[in-house]
Amino acid sequence: MSDKYIKFEIVTPEKVVLKEEILQIVVPTKAGEITVLPDHIPLVSSLMPGVIHIKKRNGEDEIISISGGFLEVLKNKVVILADAAERAEEIDITKAKEAYQRAKEIKEKARLGENINFAEINATIERELAKTKAVKKWRKIKNLE
Repeated sequence: MSDKYIKFEIVTPEKVVLKEEILQIVVPTKAGEITVLPDHIPLVSSLMPGVIHIKKRNGEDEIISISGGFLEVLKNKVVILADAAERAEEIDITKAKEAYQRAKEIKEKARLGENINFAEINATIERELAKTKAVKKWRKIKNLE
C-alpha cells in the first residue's frame, strides 16, 4: 500500500459528510467516471448524480450517494461540494425506492398533459436512483446481499 494519501472532504450546505485521508476516490463527472489517486493533476469538474466510491486509508470502502455538485482536485487534496450527499449505510432503501416510484408516476402524469416541472422530477429520479445504487454497491462490498 502506498504511503501517500489524499486529504478528502465532502461538504453539503447542511454538513460535512466525510473528512479524512483516503487512498483513492471514484466520482461521476459530466465527462464520465474518474478515479483520483495521490499526485493527481489539478482538476475542477461538475459532478453528476451518482455514487462515489472511496478507498479509505485503512483499506475499507466507503460508498456515498450524491445528487450532483462540484469536484476540486489539488495537490493530494480533494474537495467535493455536493448539493446533497448520504453515506450508503445511512440511506433507507425502502424510502428511496418509494420516492423513485412516486417521481416516475408524476413524470408519467406530466407526459399525459398535467402541468409538472420535468427538470425537477428528473432530478428527483436521478437522486433517488443514485441512492439505490449506492446502497446496492455498499451491500455488495460488505457481503450483505
